[in-house]
Order: sequence, then structure tokens, then C-alpha cells
Amino acid sequence: MIKRLLLLMVLLGGLSMAAEAQKYRTAAGVRLESDRFGVSVQQKLHEKGTLEGIVQVGSREYSGTVLYEWHRPILGKRFNYYLGAGGHIGNLKDSGVFTGVDGILGVEYKVNGLPFLLAADVKPAVHINHDDWVHLSSGVSIRYVIVKEKKEKKKIWPFGRQGDDDDDRRRKNRKQEEQKPRILDIFKNKNNQ
Repeated sequence: MIKRLLLLMVLLGGLSMAAEAQKYRTAAGVRLESDRFGVSVQQKLHEKGTLEGIVQVGSREYSGTVLYEWHRPILGKRFNYYLGAGGHIGNLKDSGVFTGVDGILGVEYKVNGLPFLLAADVKPAVHINHDDWVHLSSGVSIRYVIVKEKKEKKKIWPFGRQGDDDDDRRRKNRKQEEQKPRILDIFKNKNNQ
């Protein structure tokens, strides 16, 4: 069911062409899988990309994963899909240290009016020095937005930058006022000559 939902979201997302996908800069929270519990931290790097770090603990192992993710909007900036790749390192109870590469495909929703992100994803992994060479996991994440995206101020004046124009206009008026001759300036000039 989750796989079909993710596939549908990706197909819909391919039709969307907006420039920006995320409504946050930094978010952290929990990631839940069927057999593991984890902590997830996401940091926005640029308009469409984030770096995500995941630390997970299971009954037989613990691991750390770093993923680079590309975000694309589905229905506006709050609802998007993402896909990415990265690597992991961990420790298996019986075998010791293992490493590997990961992929990720998911959907994410920024709750309107609240500082929370809800995400569901599928994360395949290929392990080196592990009992299971290939692992396909799906998970759900709930993250709290620590650093919000800066809001752009809405411009009322549609032609250029109004604030800068006002400052320039004031400076120009001051210069003109200083250059205009005044009645008292006549007396000053006589005394100076």
C-alpha cells in the first residue's frame, strides 16, 4: 500500500515544475520502521536539496546513515516528494562493523500552521560485511522544524524596489535644498568675500 502511494506521488510530482520544494531550513525528529527506531536530522543545503542524517537502533544492530536528497514539489511548497542516495556504517551484534550504500524515495508534508513535518519513505540498502546483503525498509518520520524558511516580504509597489527609491529620492531632495540660494546666504557670501 505504501509503495503504491509513493509511486502515485512520484508520478504526480513529475508533473509539477515549481522552483522551491521545502518550507524549512533545519528539522529533527524520530524515524520509525517495523524493526528499528531512529533519530533523523535534515538540513537544507539549497533550493531543492537537503542533507539528512539518520541514527538507528534495532534489536541486533545500530547504524548511522547520511543521505543527500533532492526535493520536488507535488502540490505547492508544503507537499513534496524526494529521492536521494548516501551511505551508512554500523555495528551488527554477531558480525561486527558493516558499511554500505543507501537509496531513499519518499513523500513529505509540512503541516500548515504547525512546525511539524510528516514523511513516509522506502529506503533500500546494500550492505558489506552483514548477514543480509540487501535490505528494503520503509519508514515514517515525524520531524520538528527547528529553523524556519525566511519569509519574503510582500512588495506592495510592483515596479522595482520602493524602499531604495524612497531613500534615493530623499537624498536627492536634500542635495537640491542645500544648493538653493536662501535670503540669509546673500549676507553670508558678502561677509566671506
